[in-house]
Amino acid sequence: MAKTSSRTGLRASRLKYDDPSLDRAGPQREDPQWLERALQHSEARSLPVWRNQNLVGGLDSASPTAILHGVDMHCHASEVVFLGLDGDAPVFAADYSELEETSAVELLGEAFTDLRRVGPLMSEPEAALLAYARGMLFWHRNHRYCGRCGSPTKSQKGGHLRACTNPDCRRPSFPRTDPAVIVLVEHPGDDGGPSRCLLGRSPHFLPGMYSTLAGFVEPGESMEQTVRREVFEESGVEVGEVRYLASQPWPFPSSLMIGFHATAASTDIKLHDDELEDARWFEAAELHALKEKGEDETFCLPRKDSIARYLIEVWLEDNQ
Repeated sequence: MAKTSSRTGLRASRLKYDDPSLDRAGPQREDPQWLERALQHSEARSLPVWRNQNLVGGLDSASPTAILHGVDMHCHASEVVFLGLDGDAPVFAADYSELEETSAVELLGEAFTDLRRVGPLMSEPEAALLAYARGMLFWHRNHRYCGRCGSPTKSQKGGHLRACTNPDCRRPSFPRTDPAVIVLVEHPGDDGGPSRCLLGRSPHFLPGMYSTLAGFVEPGESMEQTVRREVFEESGVEVGEVRYLASQPWPFPSSLMIGFHATAASTDIKLHDDELEDARWFEAAELHALKEKGEDETFCLPRKDSIARYLIEVWLEDNQ
């Protein structure tokens, strides 16, 4: 994942759910015979998923871990996807969503949980692997029929393509990722005041939480255009320079968050739509003091595994 150059440790760190250690084996997964051999591999492992939830052990510990099974229970799964190679070991994801919860738990021996609950506590490779499995199987469950003719689709290439079964159509569909921008808007203090950042509060947030602004990229837009449009639509603030910082896969359910730093060209806040119930300018000293006091339902920042939190922390680090 590319990032702007910096001597700070924070900017050099990798964001949660982004880990390159798994070899996705793109050329190999095109070969049905290779995939069959991978399933027969003595070290083949499988990540169970049930209705967007993952199988995680040690839920009451400080370091929950992913639970992997052998591939022998794939006969109970509605969908199986090849994820990649961990060294020489093939790794698959299997969807048990068509089973009732009690049946899935009895079969696999553990209860399922939402990755968003435990992801921040997990190691980067395991959190990324569970997010990958969750995202792929969410796509499969929601693309069982062709968007052009309505015929059933069939999984191919290890689950990385679904093809329409209608011989007069055969339209291919690929795993969907929805690009969204997320931006830390800064007013640099050239009006005589201190540097400050713009944070907003959605009515859907946890009590007291303020975060960076975000929105989906529309057809025909560049990401920089989206930043300027979304910030203005949500806050009434006009934006000048826009600079890329980092990106993060966010399969909740299927987004790619593309993070930016933007320089405000105006400061007056006018909420234009129902996206935000409040937006405010915050000085760095104010946020540092709030963090030292401790975050609670009166005020808190975004969760620590999110790129929203990363953008805020980078700005705070630059404004010590």
